[in-house]
Amino acid sequence: MVRTIELTKRQEHILDIVKENGPITGEQIADQLGLTRATLRPDLAILTMAGFLDARPRVGYFYTGKSGVQLLTENLQKIYVKDYQSIPVVVNENVSVYDAICTMFLEDVGTLFVVDQNTILVGVLSRKDLLRASIGKQELTTIPVNIIMTRMPNIAMCEREDLLIDIAKKLIEKQIDALPVVKKSDKGFEVIGRVTKTNITKAFVSLGDE
Repeated sequence: MVRTIELTKRQEHILDIVKENGPITGEQIADQLGLTRATLRPDLAILTMAGFLDARPRVGYFYTGKSGVQLLTENLQKIYVKDYQSIPVVVNENVSVYDAICTMFLEDVGTLFVVDQNTILVGVLSRKDLLRASIGKQELTTIPVNIIMTRMPNIAMCEREDLLIDIAKKLIEKQIDALPVVKKSDKGFEVIGRVTKTNITKAFVSLGDE
């Protein structure tokens, strides 16, 4: 369920006036309400920044006709991976499963990105991968992570210019916790960041606060 912006009664009254009379100046709105232009300035600023109203110099205010849901959708289409990506946690493909488990614990992450000697992405390790490898009597210090990791080309990735909402859909679709943010090079894909469910939650909370 999407929460719509809660307006004050005066802001709702302003919207009604603009719907019926727009374009209309701030002074004309103030006259109809029996208030000063200065008193209305914060309300008009909120309604304009929220997208309910638009304003043009020497013309005045007019109603955009957009609902709170439409405005939220438009804002979601303006948030990119680069705005909220975080630092990736990587391990070399030759490290042991034991060392990978230690790294995941110490870094407090749910996904590790595996790179080769050229720092190019070759695999991904999830909690499930490491847990699966830990079950049984195998010696974890002798098993390299490249045996248990998810390999290319079965790795979902994203780039800095991707929309965050599209990445959120991909995380849900793939049922994974994180995606590597990559930059293509001659040798392959270089890991330059990560997007997790936490990053996306922060973005949506920030959007709600704004």
